[in-house]
Amino acid sequence: MHLSGKTVALCVTGSIAAYKAVEVARLLKKAGARVLPVMTASAAKFVGDVTFSGITGERVASDMWDPSWKGEMHIELAQAADVIAIVPATADTLARLAQGRADDLTTALVLSARGPVLCAPAMHPRMWEHPATQANVLTLLQQGRVELFGPVMGEVASGERGVGRMAEPEDIVVRLARAVGPGDLRGRHVVVSAGPTHEAWDPVRFLGNRSSGKMGHLVAARAFIRGAKVTLVSGPVALPAPSGVHRISVESAREMQIELLRALGDDLLSADALVMAAAVADYRPQITHHEKIKTSRATSLDPSGANVSDTIPSTALPMVLLAENPDILAGIGEARARGKGTRPVLVGFALETGNDETIVEYARKKRAEKRVDFVVANHANESIGKDETRVWLVSEETVDAFPVMDKARVADLILDELVRRLG
Repeated sequence: MHLSGKTVALCVTGSIAAYKAVEVARLLKKAGARVLPVMTASAAKFVGDVTFSGITGERVASDMWDPSWKGEMHIELAQAADVIAIVPATADTLARLAQGRADDLTTALVLSARGPVLCAPAMHPRMWEHPATQANVLTLLQQGRVELFGPVMGEVASGERGVGRMAEPEDIVVRLARAVGPGDLRGRHVVVSAGPTHEAWDPVRFLGNRSSGKMGHLVAARAFIRGAKVTLVSGPVALPAPSGVHRISVESAREMQIELLRALGDDLLSADALVMAAAVADYRPQITHHEKIKTSRATSLDPSGANVSDTIPSTALPMVLLAENPDILAGIGEARARGKGTRPVLVGFALETGNDETIVEYARKKRAEKRVDFVVANHANESIGKDETRVWLVSEETVDAFPVMDKARVADLILDELVRRLG
């Protein structure tokens, strides 16, 4: 998550949601960050120092006047931290931040920050909706020194529902990763397609493929962390939408084409790049039946006593006549060529069978035919359903081969090439 080698000052304030800050600390450590825990006196009422020191391996800072600390605690912590996270941030904390107070370690640390500050508010919905809280939020936003993430709609400690629940720990960590990420896609709009398409034959059956959508979802997630606005058009997959990403769910190739063209705009200039990671079905049934196609089953026993079932049609089953689906990427490549432009940058995928040379040659051919900037080529049996893969990046000028690696790293390789082409 671009957090390796980064230092996060994790400030915990006095909300019942403080227990979730423990999970934030764990996830930050897992992502490679150094975590410096800071706790207010009220936070200690909800969760103990030992928990945070045990997870982070760091001494918990709480008393700005601790005589055992050599030097100015708030200045030293601010100097060490790449980002300050206040998780959770209470209504009182937001009020004191808006006033520029420095009457405890957390508020003094924010005034001394050398990097971004992210607050994850958590409080009862009535406290969040109060005019005083909203005025403090507006003040912080106008000052531009503090980013607020949340609160979100959901159930709070009292059992009531409303806007006041703290954002989920995983989403907070993604926002922190974005805050300290390279930012090399900031201001860019990246459109990504992912997953298979399902082409309905009847309400139960469809033509489809084995794509899991992992690669496209990872590209979308990494692009967001690197600063981009991301639109993900995803076929039917068992994956949640990546945090911060606008996901549009579709079923068929024609639905995917409509949504991609909408995201790119009439002149294709509403996006800076299209990463076409989806495995779009080449064909669809000419006729979609509105009732399930029936079969009957005659069952008999063989001499051993095992069941033997033969499918015997009750009536002649209709032949499945196929119609060709639109070649979405080729159509976009052709439209870009007609406009004689270089935007959006177009990325195709070639998931193939055969030896290495065959796959690379197919990717070269696909790049030229679809008029895209580069193609990500790989073996089907090395990629489908797996967390790792081996790829080639094939452009008009070069063929770059990469060893087996995690798909998240592959996503970054693709985005590195995007950044280079976007200048």
